[in-house]
Amino acid sequence: MKSVFNVQKTIREVILKILDNYTLEQLNKIPEGFSNNLIWNAGHCLSVQQALVYKLSGLPGNISEEFMAKYKKGTKPEGDVSQDEVDEIKRLLLSTLKQVESDFEKGIFVNYMEYSTSIGYTLKDIEGALDFNNYHEGLHTGVMMSIKKFV
Repeated sequence: MKSVFNVQKTIREVILKILDNYTLEQLNKIPEGFSNNLIWNAGHCLSVQQALVYKLSGLPGNISEEFMAKYKKGTKPEGDVSQDEVDEIKRLLLSTLKQVESDFEKGIFVNYMEYSTSIGYTLKDIEGALDFNNYHEGLHTGVMMSIKKFV
């Protein structure tokens, strides 16, 4: 599983680099032809990771329910986020990564509720969830790279 966590670390570093290199206005801009923006994609990665890993394991997540609801699947930006929220997302990108790896090593993910993703892939255990999460975050990192060209 070390490679799974290394891949996620790399993805998160790419996301953080994007967030560090754009202004608040650029992070909030939704380019024509897109339904979201740079900062929403970063927040969405956090929300989905917590849902796939913790919620489906029957455990409390490490981010607020309000945050989860704002960035969950099926949402879109409902207004500009503040610099404080950008800073919080950047902090969470690092802290949740470390927490998941630590919790996995401690063996706290004992139960897992099977879940079929929107692409038809069924998650059956924590290892599958962590693998799929990397796919999901990689997909949204690609979207962010596309958005960068238009902000």
